[in-house]
Formats: sequence, structure tokens, C-alpha cells
Amino acid sequence: MRLYVGSDHAGFALKEQVREHLEQEGHEVVDVGTHSEDSVDYPDFARQVGEAVAAGDAEYGILVCGSGLGMAIAANKVDGVRAVQVMDTEMAKMSRMHNDANVVTLAGRYTEPATADAIVDTFLATAFEGGRHQNRVDKITAIEHEG
Repeated sequence: MRLYVGSDHAGFALKEQVREHLEQEGHEVVDVGTHSEDSVDYPDFARQVGEAVAAGDAEYGILVCGSGLGMAIAANKVDGVRAVQVMDTEMAKMSRMHNDANVVTLAGRYTEPATADAIVDTFLATAFEGGRHQNRVDKITAIEHEG
């Protein structure tokens, strides 16, 4: 899979670890940064990843900041992005099955590396169920287009 990853300074270390894991799993990973722990603004990276996913340049996006919350908020401002902040594999699975999430955000300050790898693996391996959930995703898309 072609994936885009990004982080701010607080998520840098976890993003690096997840990126390496994804590359070892055979994914093509585009890292938009940041590339150090120097202070940066997370919306810049959320936008780059979100736009790549929305444009179809990436199948999914992975973003990391201190809590994962700011990245989710910022990424969700990009039309076509359904970003979710996830803390465990069950949340990752449900976000894909029921919400067709296309960007996952992680908490660099609160997520252990092995947990982050498991979250990302589950997120990428889980298919959207469609069916009754498709109508709900369509309503989310309609809200985007009303604004």
C-alpha cells in the first residue's frame, strides 16, 4: 500500500518507529515530516497527509502528535478525509468497519510503540463493511459539501 505519514515534534519519535514498521511490512511510505523534535505546527502536516489521501495519492494516512487529537481535528478539515484518533486495536477496527476512516491519528505521548504498530496493522487490514454503514458515511460526506 502507498501510505502518507506525518507528525509534529511531539509525535516525531513514534512516527519514525511506525514508519520503519510499515516499510518492513512492505508498504510504500511517503513521510511528509517533521524530521526532528524541533517545534512545528501540526496542522501543516495534517493538511499535507489529508490532501494526499483525499486526492488518491495515498490509500491511507497516519498522523502522530502528542495526543493525536489536534491532528484529527486538522485532518478532518480536508474535504474527503475521515480521520480518527485511535488508542487501541478495537477502535482501529471499528473506525474502518463502520466509518470507513482513511486517516488514523496516534498519541505520541500516550501510545507504546508495539501498540502503535498493532493499531496501524489493524487499521490497514480491516475493510469497510458498507451496507447500513454506507448511508451514514454518505451523510458525513453531505455535511462536508454543505459547508
